[in-house]
Amino acid sequence: MDTLLDALQEGRLIELPDNDKGDALQFLAHILEAIPSIPTGTDVVGLVMTREASFNTALGKGWACPHARVPFEEDLMCVVGWSPTGIDYGAPDGMPVSIIVMYLVPSNQRNHYLREVSILAKALSSYPGTEKLRAAAQLNDVRDFLLDLISTTKETVGPDTRARMIQLQARATVQELPAPDLSNLIVEPVTLVAGPGLKPVVLAQNLAVVDTLEAASGLIEDLAAGGVCQAGGWRVLKRGSVTYQNDRVVYDCLAIRGTNGAGRQAT
Repeated sequence: MDTLLDALQEGRLIELPDNDKGDALQFLAHILEAIPSIPTGTDVVGLVMTREASFNTALGKGWACPHARVPFEEDLMCVVGWSPTGIDYGAPDGMPVSIIVMYLVPSNQRNHYLREVSILAKALSSYPGTEKLRAAAQLNDVRDFLLDLISTTKETVGPDTRARMIQLQARATVQELPAPDLSNLIVEPVTLVAGPGLKPVVLAQNLAVVDTLEAASGLIEDLAAGGVCQAGGWRVLKRGSVTYQNDRVVYDCLAIRGTNGAGRQAT
């Protein structure tokens, strides 16, 4: 479960904007697409949605593990979404899904992925505190729960599984695969205000985001149609929207991009 631990340590635990399954999967897939080490044009959204249409990825007990297999070599990575209200996922046990762990599975990491998901499934069947997750009120509570689950699993996992995990780690070291610097993923909250005949108003703490989005064309149209848009290297994801009088709409969004090196933004 080291990949799950990496996601928690690198800030890839995210509260999901609503309880719609399709929206949640697309939102998390867009987060993976924005990671700097992922080749431009990788259609994680399409891969995840196609897979989910043919096979329900719910594990039970409020968990789901969708994934996208990609034809290049990289480290196994994941992003974790938490739904406070639960998602009607069509799980075999009928429970709403609270945690979605979405994996990106490169061609050289498929066995690693299968072993990690197998360990996770076994952990969920034996961990005594799974009901605590449904009582979580904030993201820090969820993070603490997941860290405790991982810690408990590492202590109780059998010797054969521990040996396989050591072998996998040693193999990755020998191959010297380039590790993605996921700490350089910039995520900025953004509020957009739009309406008929109005120039969109961009509210954000990051001045670069404000300048870029204010200069972008078709921004609101793309968000309204598909919930995502690209502008000057930023990927803007719609988390939700509220419509007010005179058809004015406030969009709650995240702007995401990567950096190369010490704080230099990727282009």
